[in-house]
Amino acid sequence: MPHHSCTTIDLIRHGEPIGGKKYRGHLDDPLSDTGWAQMRFAIADHHPWSTIVSSSLNRCAAFANEVAERHQLPLSLDKRLMELGFGDWEGKTALELMKEDPEKLNDFWRDPINNPPPKGETLAHFRQRIIEGWQDAIITHRGQHILMVGHAGMIRMIIREVLGMPLENMFRLQVPNAGISRVVIDHNESGDLPRLIFHAGQL
Repeated sequence: MPHHSCTTIDLIRHGEPIGGKKYRGHLDDPLSDTGWAQMRFAIADHHPWSTIVSSSLNRCAAFANEVAERHQLPLSLDKRLMELGFGDWEGKTALELMKEDPEKLNDFWRDPINNPPPKGETLAHFRQRIIEGWQDAIITHRGQHILMVGHAGMIRMIIREVLGMPLENMFRLQVPNAGISRVVIDHNESGDLPRLIFHAGQL
C-alpha cells in the first residue's frame, strides 16, 4: 500500500502590541489589551491542533503559552521564527522614517533584497532562518496539525516559499493582526506538495 499522509499548519500572526503599528523587528514588546482580544477572538474555542510552535518573542510566545496550557498541548519556542531584524528602524513608525530619511525607506520598499534597513537583516538571511525553522517543524511534527504563532514577515516568507513567489514580492502579501493562514503539505512517494488553503481568513 502506498504511504500517504499530510501535515496541516495554521499560521497566526500576533495581535496588536503595546505601542501600536511600527517597525518592531526584534523589540520584545508585549501584546496590548486589544492584541490579546484579537488573538482570543481569532482562536475562540477551536483547538484542532496537536502541537504549537511559536516565535520566541513575547508578543507571540505569551499567547502560544496560554493556548498550550488551556488545551494541554506541547509548545516549542523557536528563535529562528522571529520577525525580520529592522536594525536602526526598530521602534519607529513609517511616518517617522519618511521624515528622517525617505530615500532609504523608499529604496527598501522598491527593492528590499538590495536595500535592507540600516544595520538590519538581509532578506536572504531572514529567508534562510525562517525556512529552516519551518522545515524543521514539518519534519518534527509530520502528519500532525500544527498551530504556528509568529509575525507578518515570518508568515509572508513561508507563504512566498509555498507558492514559489520571487523573494522581492513577499511584501505584496498583507498579513493582518491575528490573521490566520492554513498550509497543508501532502507527503507522498514523489515528495512533499505544499498548498495554501486560505490566507488571512478565519477558522
